[in-house]
Amino acid sequence: MLAAYIEQFGPPDVIRYGELPALRPGTADVLVDVEVSAVNHVDTFVRSGAWRTDMPLPFVVGRDLVGTVAATGPAVVGFSPGDRVWCNSLGHAGRQGAAAEQALVTADRLYRLPDGVAAADAVAVAHPAATAYLALFTHGRLRVGETVVVVGAGGNVGSALVLMAARAGARVVAVAGQDSAARVRALGAEAFVDYRDDRVAERIREAAPSGVDMYVDTSARNELATAVDLLARRGRIVLLSGLGTSPALPVGRLYVKDCSIVGFAISQASADELADAARHIGRLLADGSLRPPAVHTLPLSAAAEAHRLVEEGKARGKVVLHREE
Repeated sequence: MLAAYIEQFGPPDVIRYGELPALRPGTADVLVDVEVSAVNHVDTFVRSGAWRTDMPLPFVVGRDLVGTVAATGPAVVGFSPGDRVWCNSLGHAGRQGAAAEQALVTADRLYRLPDGVAAADAVAVAHPAATAYLALFTHGRLRVGETVVVVGAGGNVGSALVLMAARAGARVVAVAGQDSAARVRALGAEAFVDYRDDRVAERIREAAPSGVDMYVDTSARNELATAVDLLARRGRIVLLSGLGTSPALPVGRLYVKDCSIVGFAISQASADELADAARHIGRLLADGSLRPPAVHTLPLSAAAEAHRLVEEGKARGKVVLHREE
């Protein structure tokens, strides 16, 4: 089968495109004919070695896919050849990745794709939406009526955060570029703050005079001093990006308000946690409310270029690789 793979850590140029041995499903595996796969920032971390994980070589890159079931192992129930499916947890912890003509997925990490959902749209939101779900509900313990600040609300994770928080009954203050204002309001944001405003913190305070219950920054800046000042009593900061950041933390101001900080990486999520997220994502995909802001499609053979675009921040929308006929 054709695949995008690496044989060593390094820059995007270490990605090769070529033939690898055919796959056969094990007892609990599902063999999937891959239609599209996505490129995430974490994929570049794995490829470069910044995020260390078990990695059999040669190693197929990528985490997320949408495709069709080709065959199943003898212990698999609930999936049959021809089913359209998606997955967002390949390419780490010893699992081969998604950027190939076929992939093996254990049945507990594979989910049905709702009817009528475009493959590129689904694969583009799989990782961001699961990240958003884990941030808000698994780690952030969101409750109805709380105020959530989403920094970077116009992006892939940010958009999903706004939609999910608003649907859960939270007040959302979205911080993003002015060109995203209409979109994030349509997703459910009650207030909008332009990140270019030189008084962003003041604008957030005006929108949430009683303080912020949850602060999530998808922009990777992690300005913790500002976030702590904005928190209400027992407010939470959820960290999910900014692998190389080392911000100062005003410890005193944090603990005297009974506030907390929790960080997570989706790579550490259990199969059960991801399945909870997938059920939520499936409902939002089915009703048409969860869609990516934009999609940039490239052929599978251009995986190295795709990684470069993501790593350099030059991609216009979520980068998706499609299988070549």
